[in-house]
Amino acid sequence: MNVFMNLLVGIQMLAALAMIGLILIQHGKGADMGAAFGSGSAGSLFGASGSANFLSRTTAVLAAVFFGCTLALAYLSHSRPSTGGGSLLERSATQPAPAAPAAP
Repeated sequence: MNVFMNLLVGIQMLAALAMIGLILIQHGKGADMGAAFGSGSAGSLFGASGSANFLSRTTAVLAAVFFGCTLALAYLSHSRPSTGGGSLLERSATQPAPAAPAAP
């Protein structure tokens, strides 16, 4: 169970870092206007609008992976049995107070 949670945290971290990188690489909405008038991006690897579609779809997939990992980690951490049981007030009511040390 602990290995599975570590694996989920690792996947979540990789998805978050990849999302940050992809979001920083993407063009703003105003960049498409320049491409329409021949700013030179039509000769890129993905074409004039192919990179926007590829990057936005990849970002959406990574966001879904991140969200799924977050939900799974929340469920797994909540379903774990608590070792202390109850709140601090309940624990202090059931446990006897420690004895005071004897004065010299």
